Amino acid sequence: MISEVVMPQMGADMKEGTVLRWLKAEGDQVERGEAIAEIETDKANIEIEAFDPGVFRKVLVAEGETVEIGTIIAVIAAPGDDISAYESGERKISATPATAAAQSARPSQPGAAPATAEARAPSPPAGVAPPARGQAATPITRTDSRYRASPVARRLAEELGLDLGALQGSGPDGRIVRRDVEDAAKRGAAASKTQPVITAATAPPAPSIPSATMPAPGTVVDMPLSRMRRTIASRMSQSKREAPHYYLTVDADMTEATRMRAQINDALGESGRVSINDLLILACTRTLQRHPNFNSWWVDEHLQVHGRVNIGIAIALDDGLIAPAVLDCQAKPLSQIAREARDLAERSRSGGALTPEEYTAGTFTITNLGAFGVDSLIGIINPPQTAILGVGRVQDRPAVQDGQVVVRSMMTIALAADHRATDGAEGARFLQTLKEILEKPALMFV
Repeated sequence: MISEVVMPQMGADMKEGTVLRWLKAEGDQVERGEAIAEIETDKANIEIEAFDPGVFRKVLVAEGETVEIGTIIAVIAAPGDDISAYESGERKISATPATAAAQSARPSQPGAAPATAEARAPSPPAGVAPPARGQAATPITRTDSRYRASPVARRLAEELGLDLGALQGSGPDGRIVRRDVEDAAKRGAAASKTQPVITAATAPPAPSIPSATMPAPGTVVDMPLSRMRRTIASRMSQSKREAPHYYLTVDADMTEATRMRAQINDALGESGRVSINDLLILACTRTLQRHPNFNSWWVDEHLQVHGRVNIGIAIALDDGLIAPAVLDCQAKPLSQIAREARDLAERSRSGGALTPEEYTAGTFTITNLGAFGVDSLIGIINPPQTAILGVGRVQDRPAVQDGQVVVRSMMTIALAADHRATDGAEGARFLQTLKEILEKPALMFV
């Protein structure tokens, strides 16, 4: 049996992807579900897996090459199968329209979308033909210090101390991609950056905010959007256009939760460190188990309620925001959630590969800007999910307790939910449960 490996569609707005590296060599035996390649999409690096066992017979797209979704990039087959049509170039695009979407995630698991589901971004992993390839945007001359580059290329250049302005991009529209940075590092052709290195001793306590060059007075600079920013713009516009949002906010007393967190961190040390966001992931998991309609996707004008709790965490990158998911939170202790959330963030920021499931299987999202000193945040739902929790900082505020005004550690949380899936009363009950669990954190463990 011949199995075509295609460039998968990781979201409805994805039109092309880049093969970063092959994890298998021609002639290797491949098992179903085994990672075979790492690809670069608009927003992340993704490992794709074999959907059928066999021999890894032929690589059709070289490392560093960018191709449209649906393009056949490799062939897995039995040793005696005839693959001459692929070797001669007669077969380039998958004959099955849904193949690109179907290969965007692992085989169906409990709570996953059926094969007929409509693809959205992040989308159920099947059933939609790739969108038509749009006309490439006309390159615009850049007059500032920013350069058209993929997120992984930016991070790699920063790690290697290379100046993006000295590089020539080989990607679409002259975009600088990973191979351009790696080639420059080998040649030693790029000039070193002159910015001072920020050490742990001098780093600010909150995440740094990227700076941009102000145009000269009387001038206007036309800033073209990166592929990631275009994808974000499309998805957020789709969400606000199609999903009737409603919003609810509440203040949670985090005094006991922060005290418990400090005790856990003192006992476990750096290796077992737990953040406020980790507590939120576990608290939301327990809340979603009691209010499952919020752990859902809106697909084909109906609600799909998931049995797995996959919590997406919003992670800020140079070019925009992604929300990969910590998978199966309902079955994991706090310590494991903390490790996996930390690993997810590190891989996302360093250009490490995410799995298709981490990228597309989220059932609920948490977006937290507390580290930036933000008091409250109301998010936009990440389709096809039906709810998102916005989180502000934990800060000391006056509060009334037992008739007395006392100082407590307070945090504002805001639920944005899809009115097609739930209503305001359900949202209020969801927040009541979440607030109770956060204020009595022992409830997370029962």
